[in-house]
Amino acid sequence: MAKIGRNEKCPCQSGKKYKHCCGLKERAAKPQLSPEAALKITLMGGVEAIQEAALAKKAVNRELGVFFLYSTSEGDAWLLEMTDCDCVQVARGGEVVESPINENPEVIEINWSHRFVIREKKLEITAYADNSVLVLADAPSREISAAIKRIRRKFSDAQLRAIHLPTKEDAPSA
Repeated sequence: MAKIGRNEKCPCQSGKKYKHCCGLKERAAKPQLSPEAALKITLMGGVEAIQEAALAKKAVNRELGVFFLYSTSEGDAWLLEMTDCDCVQVARGGEVVESPINENPEVIEINWSHRFVIREKKLEITAYADNSVLVLADAPSREISAAIKRIRRKFSDAQLRAIHLPTKEDAPSA
């Protein structure tokens, strides 16, 4: 059976175009994702894709909303959050690192392990655990800098603040 074009007459003989008749019913029957759910799928899909690139030892960069993901030809991969400059490694030496991402219907929680800064055109990361500093020479620092600038132009300060929810430790005491 041939596929029905959106602008063709509906096969139900209503006389309407398919897109205004049975096509509407078909679209309504498909489950619609909330923006939050769509972002979760996109983020997890992005993490999995960058991990696959790291396994194949391919250098890949990808920007998703406020996130920047990259893999190197050495098999390392990182997820960077561009508004607070947090990051976490998702692959090391061609091996997948367990993803510290916890999803539920309301939020995406990521257990960030490092913070980052671009210094002297190099990506410098600092571990939250012990404040050790490491310079990642093979990181795409120029592309990361450009992504930070794009995100700060694209989103208002209020939107960027709304991305982060206060933790229990951040909440004001009563």
